Amino acid sequence: MNPIPSPVGDCSAATLEWPRFLELLAGYSHSLVGRQWAVALQPSTDVEWLRREHALVGEMRRLLAQHLSIALGSLFDPTTLLDKSRIEGAALEPEEIRDVLNLVDDVTAWQAVMETPPVALDGELPELTSLSAPLMDSDLRPLVQSLRSRMLPDGSLADNASPNLNRIRREIERQQRQIEQSLRQTMRRLSEGGGVQDELITIRGERFVIPIKTESKRRIPGVVHGASSSGQTVYIEPLETIEQNNELVRLYEEEQAEIHRIFLAMTRQIGLQSRVIGEGAAILTVVESLVIRGRFADDFQCIRPRFGDPAELLELRLVQARHPLLETRLRKAGGSIVPISIQLTSDERQLIISGPNTGGKTVGLKTTGLLGIMAQAGIPVPAEEAVFPLFHEFLADIGDSQSIEQNLSTFSAHIVNLNRIAGLAGPDSLVLLDELGSATDPEEGAALAVAIAEHFLHTRAWCLISTHHTSLKVYAANTPGVINAAVGFNEQTLAPTYELRQGVPGASAGINIAGRLGLNSEIIDSARSRLNTQTQDIGRFLDQLHAQLESITSERAALRIREQEVAREKNRLEVEGLKEWRTKVRDMEVKLQSLLKDFEYQMRETVRAVDDRAAQQKLSKDAERRIAKLRREFSEQFNSSVVAAHTGADRGDSHAQPHIVKHVAAGDSVKLKSLGKTAVVQRQVDDNIFEVAIGLMKMRVNREDIAEVVRNPQTSQPTMSPLQAARKRGVSISVAEPDENMNWELNVIGRNVDEATDEVQKFLDRAFLAGLPRVRIVHGTGMGILRKALRAYLQRHPQVATVSEPPHNEGGAGATVAELKL
Repeated sequence: MNPIPSPVGDCSAATLEWPRFLELLAGYSHSLVGRQWAVALQPSTDVEWLRREHALVGEMRRLLAQHLSIALGSLFDPTTLLDKSRIEGAALEPEEIRDVLNLVDDVTAWQAVMETPPVALDGELPELTSLSAPLMDSDLRPLVQSLRSRMLPDGSLADNASPNLNRIRREIERQQRQIEQSLRQTMRRLSEGGGVQDELITIRGERFVIPIKTESKRRIPGVVHGASSSGQTVYIEPLETIEQNNELVRLYEEEQAEIHRIFLAMTRQIGLQSRVIGEGAAILTVVESLVIRGRFADDFQCIRPRFGDPAELLELRLVQARHPLLETRLRKAGGSIVPISIQLTSDERQLIISGPNTGGKTVGLKTTGLLGIMAQAGIPVPAEEAVFPLFHEFLADIGDSQSIEQNLSTFSAHIVNLNRIAGLAGPDSLVLLDELGSATDPEEGAALAVAIAEHFLHTRAWCLISTHHTSLKVYAANTPGVINAAVGFNEQTLAPTYELRQGVPGASAGINIAGRLGLNSEIIDSARSRLNTQTQDIGRFLDQLHAQLESITSERAALRIREQEVAREKNRLEVEGLKEWRTKVRDMEVKLQSLLKDFEYQMRETVRAVDDRAAQQKLSKDAERRIAKLRREFSEQFNSSVVAAHTGADRGDSHAQPHIVKHVAAGDSVKLKSLGKTAVVQRQVDDNIFEVAIGLMKMRVNREDIAEVVRNPQTSQPTMSPLQAARKRGVSISVAEPDENMNWELNVIGRNVDEATDEVQKFLDRAFLAGLPRVRIVHGTGMGILRKALRAYLQRHPQVATVSEPPHNEGGAGATVAELKL
């Protein structure tokens, strides 16, 4: 792990409980290396390092949110083993090779994650990609496969680690069987006379022997390899198995030599990849450090802190901040923490916190200090928002933890520490002083406290001071650059609220608390009488001030609730208004359709009254065309006058005419009234004339000829048919029933591509207006040029839903069927 650049010189680690926090953080580690990293973490003043660390933690949190399992359990520092693997003739021990192999497994698993990250994070992990870049040009999988195929999980070699090892082990097995057979024959002979202690074969010094009773050992010639602890049994190797055992020992030695040779070869393989393995281990160490911080941040709902730019107005702002150690303790006890909020600016760098004992003054100081160190150590902080200056020192004089009963530091120890802090503090320091001016005469302590506070104000150090002294409260109220703050305490329940309120001083309320706790009333009265008039006035004023603040807070909460109720009521009325408008639109649609049907009926009756059949047919066709045109114009005017008024088609134009589209720009797709086709606006010639393109044809049209803007490029909405566009806006439109006199087939055989395309275009318009559900274009087979061109044109046409080739008995490849959008 690379050392942390520009570490903070003095961060009052013990006072602000930094080591205890690091132990909490280390609990999220997987390996010893990760734990060692966690407990050695330090804050830094390197802005670029902090930026990169927080960016890396943020990317790791996004990765963990995808529920990925990142393998880190085998991580260790392989430096010594890798150095050994590069020594000529050195062989790693089996356990060492196994550890390296498991580490390489984890490295390759991380490589796989970065090679194919989750789809949702594609391109979203630039810092992790940069961190892992040294690994991406190397492939350690062949090494893993090679080592894994020869090594068993317990670190021993598999039989197939090499052909020679396999042969030797088969010979060993065969030799062992032969020795066992020979020894069993010997035991059967001896068992008849009771000379065998137990009918079993055992091993002494890698040689197979049999247990014989001591008094019978002379009955079998052989070599004695020891006796039992009782002396009643001796272990004898019979003469007939000595050569067999010698052969077995030789095979064992040969096996060990082969195993050593294989381990040498495996060590050389590791040595050749030692650089990549070392880089992988270093990268995995960083990865685990990110996983540790990421999991901690997720558990404590942390956010990424921000650091102010020295060139701009600096500030120290914490919103709903929580002390992680206190929150951990409260979680275990089943309680919940009360967060605090603090805000200081470059012009107001000092905060005087006052209020009763156990109210949370010390917690406020420690929370601010600890979260500042966490932020500068690259750790997200438990808060809703956190902004810090970049501190070069964290200087704290805080008494012993409240968990240590009444063991306060002496006055002299405080003074020595304050003198040290005064010599170090500067504009880039955070100074935290608890109970300033205590442990001495109150009057002298108050004077000393004000003088010390003024000193740190002049050094422009960022400073938080807790106190009970009224002099410090008055100093904060009358000194520019200093702010009062109070911690809350409920006098009814005698319990602290732990809330921190800036802008007002706090009341110590010691006499009131003593009275409510049951102290003798005479003592309480005597104590009050001993307070001077000014002190009593200040106490009463603070009590009244806090009561008023509580009342204002309650009123604000009630006002927020009322605002939410008003917003909900407004939304309800808007929804009801929209429903009413839609109902009116549907009524108008019904009336419009009724008028159109009546008009159609009257037109057809008039045509039927004509006696001349030829004239009748001519009038019928002319009437149908007029009906279709009127239907289209009525629908367009309806859309413009009613629907556009609600959707805001011409919103913002006080002179807008409902039937004239005002806002048309180059690139818009528009519907033309005269042609009933969609065109693309090329440019605006003047206020009312536009140059449009329909396919390859360009023409100029008047603004009044534009029915609507079908699609604006900035809306990135998909192209849709006119009927779909109208229906999407809530307009109910139906086309005419199929006309029996309208032929659904068009023959363009003998035409060239341009002529046929022009005829098909006009035919589709007539078929669409006549309400035909499908048409067939007969183009012949030939060389297929006309067929391909027409089918391509039909597939692009906005009024065509599908294009298909009919069955062979209906024309096959010589025709094309198009289903129309209705």
